[in-house]
Amino acid sequence: MEEGSSSKFKKICVFCGSHFSHREVFSVAATQLGDELVNRKISLVYGGGSIGLTGMIAQRVFDGGCRVLG
Repeated sequence: MEEGSSSKFKKICVFCGSHFSHREVFSVAATQLGDELVNRKISLVYGGGSIGLTGMIAQRVFDGGCRVLG
């Protein structure tokens, strides 16, 4: 999909844990997922925590201007 294009999905629910992983690959993946949701203009629904991997995704989506519901 082209950058900035819309998706058929309007909202996605994510749960991936409320703690940070000891492996950097998971933090990188969380950041990339947040960026991809923003690029596709997809809102995020999540558990509401502001810490850990889930919090990283939520912050990235929020900072990107998309709606976040937690």
